[in-house]
Amino acid sequence: MLASVCSLSLAGCSSSAPAIEPTGSAPSPARTLVVQATPVADSGAATAAAAATPTPSATPAPIAYVALGDSYTIGTSVKPRERWPNQLARTLGPATGLTLEENLAVDGDSTKEVIANQLSELPRLDPGFVSLLVGVNDVVRNVDIDTYRTNLRTIFNALLEVVPANRILLVTTPDYTLTPHGSDYGDQARQSARIHTFNAVLAKEAAQLQLLVVDISGVANRVPEDASLVAADGLHPSAKQYAAWVDQMAPSVRMLLSGGSTP
Repeated sequence: MLASVCSLSLAGCSSSAPAIEPTGSAPSPARTLVVQATPVADSGAATAAAAATPTPSATPAPIAYVALGDSYTIGTSVKPRERWPNQLARTLGPATGLTLEENLAVDGDSTKEVIANQLSELPRLDPGFVSLLVGVNDVVRNVDIDTYRTNLRTIFNALLEVVPANRILLVTTPDYTLTPHGSDYGDQARQSARIHTFNAVLAKEAAQLQLLVVDISGVANRVPEDASLVAADGLHPSAKQYAAWVDQMAPSVRMLLSGGSTP
């Protein structure tokens, strides 16, 4: 979230059936009826045998995933594999092909830095899916709401030049004021209210472009009752909280990647 603390910010498995190899000896008539596709009198038996033979399952084509944002996305206080983009890719990758290509998020970045430094990397990476979680540093730095809204529009338009609307995931900002060290970064009541306002702006701007927004506040707001949701720094999410975020994201993202509509 600050440059050192609070900043805001998804391969397939396949199985193939063993090929039926020639044995070098003439097959018995019964065996011929099972493995050959030539018409036979007992079509029911042949159909049943064919249905019982396992067929290879297709491996989904890789979908390059690039994550944008701040410390919440780069996972300042957890191991790389515990960051939510890594967990999302592991959860959905086998069925959808989602593969984390790069995490461009930077600790301390606001919407201004996403525009200045992160968006320019997208053409090089050529993603098929992009996520964005950013806003907490705008709150901490007292960026006015109109500037935040304008910056969001700039970011959204840039993303839509790279990927279609159904390949973008937006995530709300968690209320850091609920954490043990939340009070270190401004008046708690004021900053909490601003986070809620910024999230409302995110949702409204996204709705106009039909972009998916996943609200993780239901998990993040349980921090006061569950200390295990907070990392050792007393401010950022723990691996457990990130896993719960992914549980919320996965169904909607899976629908996007399959070409369906979100729930």
